[in-house]
Amino acid sequence: MKAKHNRVDWIEAAKKRVALEAVKHVKNGYIIGLGSGTTASYAIKEIGKIIRQKKWNILGVPSSHQAFLLAVECGIPLTTLNEHPRLDLTIDGADQIDKDLNMIKGMGGALAREKVVALASKQNVIVTDETKLVKKLGVNHAVPVEVLPFAVVTVSSKIREIGGKPILRVGEGKAGPVVTDNGNFILDVWVPVGNPKELNMKLKSIPGVVETGLFVGIADIAYVGTQNTVKRFSKQ
Repeated sequence: MKAKHNRVDWIEAAKKRVALEAVKHVKNGYIIGLGSGTTASYAIKEIGKIIRQKKWNILGVPSSHQAFLLAVECGIPLTTLNEHPRLDLTIDGADQIDKDLNMIKGMGGALAREKVVALASKQNVIVTDETKLVKKLGVNHAVPVEVLPFAVVTVSSKIREIGGKPILRVGEGKAGPVVTDNGNFILDVWVPVGNPKELNMKLKSIPGVVETGLFVGIADIAYVGTQNTVKRFSKQ
């Protein structure tokens, strides 16, 4: 039990360290995409501190209801992509990331909005801990796929045809499937990733698929927290 607590403690400390590194990219006047998940939450809290302490003029675009509520709590003024379609910076987490900065995201269910926000940004900075750094994506990890509820059975059938095993994600503490902020369902697809760009395109070509959790060629910089330090990876 003590070893488990020690692991949790260093991971949380690592998440806080990478958040501190990421917010060094923030400048006065920036419009920032606010990612979802526990590591991104630390960055949101730090941005809130910057606004309070430095009186900087910063606006945030949240990628989920979770990020929205936390940003409000932290005093970050919010805007939308309709008002500001081009963002200066997005800080977000990852569920898996390789050294080429390809990622799997979406275990928190916000993959579609996260990808839209990321693609609207001039720079994408990823924050995570070293347990998420892998040599190959998809090993012991499913690829989340957001799907129209109307099309779940059809999409599942097509995914099986390309060698995947789709599992409808169900809620904890509620009956039935997880519903995204967009009102869709999520299939967790167990499938050999191989070439992540090709797999992303293959999944996206299935009618009824809204978005996949494969983020390829999107990240510019990644800060990966270890037990004692922070490693920095950047796009080649």
